[in-house]
Amino acid sequence: MQKSLKNTLVAGLAAGLISGLVKLGWENILPPRTPQRDAVNPPQTFLQQLGIPAKVTQSTYSYSGHQMPWASFLVHFGFSVTFATTYALALEKKVTWLTKKQGLPFGVAMWIAFHLVIMPAMKTIPTAKRQPLAEHVSEILGHMFWMYTNHEVAKEILDRLDRK
Repeated sequence: MQKSLKNTLVAGLAAGLISGLVKLGWENILPPRTPQRDAVNPPQTFLQQLGIPAKVTQSTYSYSGHQMPWASFLVHFGFSVTFATTYALALEKKVTWLTKKQGLPFGVAMWIAFHLVIMPAMKTIPTAKRQPLAEHVSEILGHMFWMYTNHEVAKEILDRLDRK
């Protein structure tokens, strides 16, 4: 495997895991959905749309007395690592129109693409007009901080690996 590709994969994996944790933390501070809408969250709904049974998508593990939705976390971190790796590749290849301003425009574009267009079109979440303002505020800011984290972590790792 080429050194450049290996470095990109390492940077993307690390950035995606760290930024995924940042996004989960963000959603604890500003929850994007009401408790009723979050009873079956978008990752669970998406998996069910793919034909995966609810008994799998809504199964949990217990930690410190909390029931944690492991299937949702797989989708969440899979998404985060996939797009962090894509972003790390853009950094490595110097695709500046995607990586300008520490990834903030890319984060906004991801929010628009997934929360206003793709997921509503798939009926995974309501249309943009039917989503509450609080959801839009949480998601757009969360996506900006998520991608900023991807930028900073991936850039630092790529810079360090390139110096070796």
